[in-house]
Amino acid sequence: MRRITGTYHTTTTAGEAVNAFVPHPLPPRSPALHVTGEIERLHAQALTGLARLEVAGRMVPSTNWFLYGFVRKEAVISSQIEGTQATLREVVTFEATKQAKRPHDVEAVCNYVDAINYARGEVAKPKGLPLSTRLLCESHRRLMKGVRGADKAPGEIRRTQNWIGGTRPGNARFIPPPPEQVGKVMSQFERWLHSDDPLPPLIKAGLAHVQFETIHPFLDGNGRIGRLLIALLLEHWELMPSPLLYLSLAFKRHQSDYYARLAAVRSNGDWEGWTAFYLRCVREAADDGVNVAGGLFELLGRDRRRLASNKRATVAAIQLLDVLPDHPVVTTARVAQLLKITAPTARKAVDVAVEVGILREISGKARDRVFAYHKFLQTLTGDES
Repeated sequence: MRRITGTYHTTTTAGEAVNAFVPHPLPPRSPALHVTGEIERLHAQALTGLARLEVAGRMVPSTNWFLYGFVRKEAVISSQIEGTQATLREVVTFEATKQAKRPHDVEAVCNYVDAINYARGEVAKPKGLPLSTRLLCESHRRLMKGVRGADKAPGEIRRTQNWIGGTRPGNARFIPPPPEQVGKVMSQFERWLHSDDPLPPLIKAGLAHVQFETIHPFLDGNGRIGRLLIALLLEHWELMPSPLLYLSLAFKRHQSDYYARLAAVRSNGDWEGWTAFYLRCVREAADDGVNVAGGLFELLGRDRRRLASNKRATVAAIQLLDVLPDHPVVTTARVAQLLKITAPTARKAVDVAVEVGILREISGKARDRVFAYHKFLQTLTGDES
């Protein structure tokens, strides 16, 4: 049965008459979305995947070991979907040295990390901003600071018409709501987020992503904020105690299906098709996370044993291994700062880490050398870096 999910409003943009789509408020109606059959089965599998990922995140002494890398990996991939070329290694190297071959792309990724951390911090604070249009606007302001799109009203709901795909409105793939409708549909969206809708929270997060992408409330950066929204909702609705699940990699792997499923919701009301696709991506992302978490846990244990058995190992060298997951690219000066030790002690710790194969020199310089925890970054990114 075909479901109508919105209405079309004729508007003029750049001198062309176009039909802009205004979505109906969530949840899906006529008919309602029911969690039965295949969707029920996929939902159960996705929840199992999330439970396994939560266990994997608790295997280590500090979840921050994973959070640092997982958040930055998500920022890199989500930004790559929008056209940036920066890799995870470039990002963490920039954080350590403030140097980058592609500074604008790296800065865009760092902005995404800042937006994620800001939004999570606000939602967690007793008097912070709740999940709301204002929170998304403030996150968007940080996302767009000083990068491509910084001239497109960062942090503000758009006041002009935008479009998706195509070189002009007339050949666009999709026209979001007219600007005069955006405030209204975002208010409806926000009320639904805080309603007592009985749909399972995991499925609600998937619906929220589609609705946000359909509204496209900003002139730029909507995709990144829409993917960030999923992670925020999963944590806020207590599906994950910490944000270890990110869907950008799964969406990137299945990018053509992703766009087709979004389009099918708008054209045919196929919320069932989208929900099934989204739940498969959740399970895939959870499995990816479990595999990466297990690989990092094994690597750290193996490197700790190798370091402990080395005759030249020092207390500082062992302490260095403890901080490398949060700082996988370092300089000797940075090691001295992190461990609060002297420069000679830091150099010796780095030398030992290089000797046993934990650190690898990556700058090729005789002075001011830069070292990477290469295998950690390799395990974190796999073939996706």
